[in-house]
Amino acid sequence: MSRFFAGGDSSSESSSSDEEELYSDPEAEKEDEESEEQSEEEDEDDESTTDDEGGKAGVSKFLRDQESSEESEDEDKVTVVKSAKDKRLEELEGVVKLIDNARRINDWSTISTEFDKLNRQVIKMVAQEKVPKIYVKTIAELEDFMNDTIATQKVSTKKLNATNARGLNAMKQKIKRNNRDYATEIERYRTDKEEYMLSEEEEEAPPPEKPKKPKVVYSDGVEGADDGEGWMTADPRGKAMQYTAESILKNLRSIVESRGKKNTDRAEQIRVMERLLGVAATPYQKIRVLLTLISTRFDLTTSSSTNYMSQEQWKSAEHEYATLLGLLEAHRNMIVVENAEEWEDDEKPPQPTAGEHLKIPGSVVSIAERLDDELTRSLQHVDPHTAEYIERLSDEQALYNNILRGILYVENLQTIEKLETPQDAANRMVMRRLEHVYFKPSQVVSILEETAWKAVPAELDSKITPRNGPKDTAALVQVLSTYLFKYSVDIIRARAYLCQVYYFALHDQYYRARDMLLMSHLQETITNFNISTQILFNRTLVQVGLCAFRASLVYEAQNTLQEICGSGRQKELLAQGVQLQRYSQVTPEQEKLERQRQLPFHMHINLDLLECVYLTCSMLLEVPLLAQTGSSPEIKKRVISKTYRRLLEFHERQIFTGPPENTRDHVMQASRALAAGEWKRAADLICSIKVWELMANSEQIKKMLSEQIQEEGLRTYLFTYAPFYDTLSVNTLASMFDLTERKVAAVVSKMISHEELAAALDQVNSAIIFRKGVELSRLQSLALTLSDKASGLIESNERVLEQRTQGTANAFERQGGQGGRGGRGGRGGRGGQRGDRGGSRTRGGQQFGGGALGGAIKV
Repeated sequence: MSRFFAGGDSSSESSSSDEEELYSDPEAEKEDEESEEQSEEEDEDDESTTDDEGGKAGVSKFLRDQESSEESEDEDKVTVVKSAKDKRLEELEGVVKLIDNARRINDWSTISTEFDKLNRQVIKMVAQEKVPKIYVKTIAELEDFMNDTIATQKVSTKKLNATNARGLNAMKQKIKRNNRDYATEIERYRTDKEEYMLSEEEEEAPPPEKPKKPKVVYSDGVEGADDGEGWMTADPRGKAMQYTAESILKNLRSIVESRGKKNTDRAEQIRVMERLLGVAATPYQKIRVLLTLISTRFDLTTSSSTNYMSQEQWKSAEHEYATLLGLLEAHRNMIVVENAEEWEDDEKPPQPTAGEHLKIPGSVVSIAERLDDELTRSLQHVDPHTAEYIERLSDEQALYNNILRGILYVENLQTIEKLETPQDAANRMVMRRLEHVYFKPSQVVSILEETAWKAVPAELDSKITPRNGPKDTAALVQVLSTYLFKYSVDIIRARAYLCQVYYFALHDQYYRARDMLLMSHLQETITNFNISTQILFNRTLVQVGLCAFRASLVYEAQNTLQEICGSGRQKELLAQGVQLQRYSQVTPEQEKLERQRQLPFHMHINLDLLECVYLTCSMLLEVPLLAQTGSSPEIKKRVISKTYRRLLEFHERQIFTGPPENTRDHVMQASRALAAGEWKRAADLICSIKVWELMANSEQIKKMLSEQIQEEGLRTYLFTYAPFYDTLSVNTLASMFDLTERKVAAVVSKMISHEELAAALDQVNSAIIFRKGVELSRLQSLALTLSDKASGLIESNERVLEQRTQGTANAFERQGGQGGRGGRGGRGGRGGQRGDRGGSRTRGGQQFGGGALGGAIKV
């Protein structure tokens, strides 16, 4: 009876203990488990004693075995606890699987829905960690699949249903907008897919234990304590880190070896090297520390999110470079060259012997070039209409000073015979100096040079450009360019040539600039050079055209600017902006390279002024030509500027024309006024354009334009109304166009000599006598036009036939000289007839005297 109640008590206790387990804390659970184990052991002991005594096991034994088996099964089950990151990744993989399934059946509606869900999940993950690579893989493959589907739909007869078509159109916009933010990661994935996905596994491996940062401890009276307050840096073991002159080389070696490694704190390295520079005792140690410090500052830029060096870091690097040049100038027995061997012994620094030079590995030229590039890059990214741009631009003077000192140092190295310094180093430094000078006005260059020589020590002088040499900036550009012509080759020589031509054109020396550009023959080989040199060539060409315009050479200016301005890609060709075409296939990398090639704002050529000059020159040439071809149909129509013609046709199609608002409106309305003979209104419209104020002598330019419009107005009037006159007084023309009689006679004589006007000049009576040719009717003019077009078509067909048959066209001719196509004569006979007709035709605007039709009329 006691055992029965005891068993009942145990069951009730076990049930109560089960309930307690649900609400107990982990410590209580551990205690319960221990008590259970003890009770199980006691039960086993009791069972063994009952079995020995011969008691019955029966049903209780069977139930006990079942309970024990259930307990063992519970023990075998392992509860897996997943982190929040793994759960999110699982959900992400689930959505990716749904998208893959939808791709297999081309279900764009499902893809669009799941894509939105995928982006919502990724936003949560990116907020806490970096972008999952499975997401990058999915969006890259989705973009490729979308492009393939679109290409297939264009040529396929089987179209998508309405739901899928809407989903595809929606995905086009979503993928384009979404993938723009992950362009770099997608490019990395497409470059090497396997390597990209393998790197994920490596990154998921447990990261190595990060080295502990040195902690700051307080030390009483320890030498080298920071800020003099008793605080100094300690290593992870708590031991004070003291920087001494003896440990400089060892610390530098450890810093150099850590360059390029992951998880390297470059800012901390810079702080360490600044302390090392403070404790450096010898010039050798200072030079070594400065070279490493400047290089590390440049490395800091590559690891930052911005693509350019901060102003603070740049100024520090520039100051350290100036300090380095000062040390090298003061200690001539130490030289920095690129081909020097590294000193291996960190404990014992090298000791230069008397009469020998201690070579230190490094490059003074490369540091100057990198400083120049970083300044240019920062100017590209700064808004040019802010004070920050002006502040950054003021740093150019300090850079120019260092470039000049760098040239003096390289010249000093060339005087050492044993070194055999390569000429390329001096060429690169001189080229950098020339590139800071060629596009500036002479007054600015004079100030730049004067300030730079003041910063150079008085005992230093240059052989290329002596300190007491001529102060003329034209002479400076000439000397630098001549030096590069003599000692450099290929790209540097071509760039020096273009810089000199640009300088001459900028300072109104048109004929000298034109002759140099033509003699160089660079226009034939410029496509073989790199893109930056091609941009310089385009800038030089534009500057020569503007120079011709300022010299009143309208035809030369239009002809020079035609290639650049007629293309409609002035921004891109001059590297003054990126023009994204509607259907262009430009990758993000190409666009990035294009933006890196952009010039800083202070080097820009004003595009509004350029367009105004080009359209004005085109107007002065095209309006008389249109009048000539309109009154003389037999003259072959030619086009000088397609861009101008297109704008003029668009303007003429407009029903209502309001007051001019921009440069194009002014030029187009002036063109219509000039064609109608209203030269005064045309001159007022052209002179009212505000962009002329940007030129140096704006009043002189406006006066020149008024004179040109008067002359072209006279030519247009003569071309238009000559068929209606027999004689015309020179005095009348002079009063109509406000010109002197001598000027009118000169213009008319020039037109007669060029066979543009069929007339004679009667100097006795001061009149123009027009020669009348055969007046053509409308039908005759159209017949002549038709015959000319038919002849041109036949000639083009025969040229195609000759190209196709490759010189075997004579195989189609029959005996007797007749052609095989309908018995026509050979090409020579027909060509001769056309030659007779064309030979008797005069170039005059009103006379027609040749051809079969003309002969019949004469007879």
